[in-house]
Amino acid sequence: MMMRPVGFLGLISAAICAVVFALRVGAKQPVKHELPPAPDGKSKVVGLCDGQTSVVVPGVAAGERMSPEQARGVADELMRKYEENKVLAHGGAAHTEREMRVWEAELKRTIDEGYKLFHSPELGTNGISCDMCHPDASNTHPETYPKFQTQLKRIALLRDMINWCIENPMEGPRLSDDDEKMKALEAYIISTRKGVPLAPGKH
Repeated sequence: MMMRPVGFLGLISAAICAVVFALRVGAKQPVKHELPPAPDGKSKVVGLCDGQTSVVVPGVAAGERMSPEQARGVADELMRKYEENKVLAHGGAAHTEREMRVWEAELKRTIDEGYKLFHSPELGTNGISCDMCHPDASNTHPETYPKFQTQLKRIALLRDMINWCIENPMEGPRLSDDDEKMKALEAYIISTRKGVPLAPGKH
């Protein structure tokens, strides 16, 4: 099959996309998406978690709570628009090979970072590392969370126990939920149990 030559503008576009992607990956992503303003300047605008899809809710002011019926209607409309845009964006086709390679590379990068942290004493202050008690993340059972954790005496997520171990046996500072190190640790620990059925609450 003959390959079509790539034009100069095509190369520039590809380069810009690559730079934008690199900046997005390297930068901390915003917690809240920027929504387009309402046409009348005062109605509520609600956005979907994809950061792109939004709907204007006439008759409801910005910051005002919607009724249950309105909220359900807005949620339905958001999902309808999302599905419509998804079909248009992909033409009903599966993700491209390049998209899959990019996503797999990003996942591997995060898991690899988690592996390094798990096998390093840098999270603590006394020289102990996670793998000294949990070789290759053994006996961490991420598939059992959330569950009641006896050490914490409450329902805990995996990240809660990661912080408990960092603060206690390792005598280190706790990590915030949105810390890239916490995300990497969770990614690595969960990856070691791939294929194991979820069992929340199991002891």
